[in-house]
Amino acid sequence: MPTPEIIAHRGASGDRPENSLAAFRRALELGADGIELDVHRTCDGVLIVHHDPVPRQSPSTALQGRAITDLSRDELRPFRAFGEPIPTLEDVLAVVGDQLVVYCELKGAGTAAPACALLASVHTRAAVHSFDHRMVAEARDRAPSLARGVLETSYHLDPVHALSSVAGRDLWQYVEFVDQTLVDAVHAAGGRVIAWTVNSADDMQRLADMGVDGICTNHVALARTTLGR
Repeated sequence: MPTPEIIAHRGASGDRPENSLAAFRRALELGADGIELDVHRTCDGVLIVHHDPVPRQSPSTALQGRAITDLSRDELRPFRAFGEPIPTLEDVLAVVGDQLVVYCELKGAGTAAPACALLASVHTRAAVHSFDHRMVAEARDRAPSLARGVLETSYHLDPVHALSSVAGRDLWQYVEFVDQTLVDAVHAAGGRVIAWTVNSADDMQRLADMGVDGICTNHVALARTTLGR
């Protein structure tokens, strides 16, 4: 049985600040197969890599509490996330090139169209996914060549329908709700299962034994050791 892909959750976030260029560089150094990151769109159309809709560590009280969608790229430059500058998606793609797969979680209104256009034009090893399945459907229509996935936090009674409704490939399933029945059903339909966020060796081995296709983790080195990579 093939070993699962090791996907660095927000980069190697167990080693470096999440969603930072340092975390993505560290994922490369540790030998991850892919990186997972979160994408928002600024009010002037720039794609920003940051988990939360409201950036942390505001440089001024005037900008405190404003969402990324309400800020321009220039306004965001002084912000820091865990002490690190907030990168753009283009910044990240420039760092990782085509050395690993880039899995982009689409977040916030207006993100799908520019993200799909950028990924389809500059990075062949990329995929998109989202909790908002409408955004995945938009990605299907705008960039059919991009692999797509849906995110789930609960046990989906019909995971195959969740994927087929958006012509998706990857079911991103929360680690506590992955079992053999779910894996077998998705595989029988030609899909893949990516478990998140998997941070213990026991869970990594259990999921590998089930045949999951990807393990999204904060701890790339632990995953490589556990899976014999």
